Amino acid sequence: RRVALLKGVTTADLEAVKRERLRLNPGAAELVAACKRAGMKVLLVSGGFTYFADHVQQLLGIDYTRSNVLEIAHGVLTGRMVDQPWGDICDGAEKQRTLLQTCAQLGISPLQAIAMGDGANDLPMMGSAGLSVAYHAKPKVREQAMVAINSGGLDRLLEILR
Repeated sequence: RRVALLKGVTTADLEAVKRERLRLNPGAAELVAACKRAGMKVLLVSGGFTYFADHVQQLLGIDYTRSNVLEIAHGVLTGRMVDQPWGDICDGAEKQRTLLQTCAQLGISPLQAIAMGDGANDLPMMGSAGLSVAYHAKPKVREQAMVAINSGGLDRLLEILR
């Protein structure tokens, strides 16, 4: 697995990546703020790592996140993932499960949810939502989404929601 290639990377290295390379998608702050003003809850489900997803959650005030948890021992990545109650990999099936579980916790139908993605592993989640949005996505995702944003930032979704 690709995670094994990270063995030996330090948390200082991760911090440097977060500080120097992690950039929010254009319009992310505006979209999240508008959703929250409208009383919506925001869920970030990522095939990436909690180290970065949790940072984005804090920056934007996102309500819920689910992503892959890297195992760290003494400040160094072990090359393994930490098993979670839901498994160890946040794949397409887990993204869908997370959306459905969050909707159930909120007492809403998945048809009241909006799911946005760019890759094939987002399709199960997007297929369960009332509105599916492809964002700068691969062709297969654009074809299956109800709406495709091919240019501009995440806040382009607000044009549809208004």
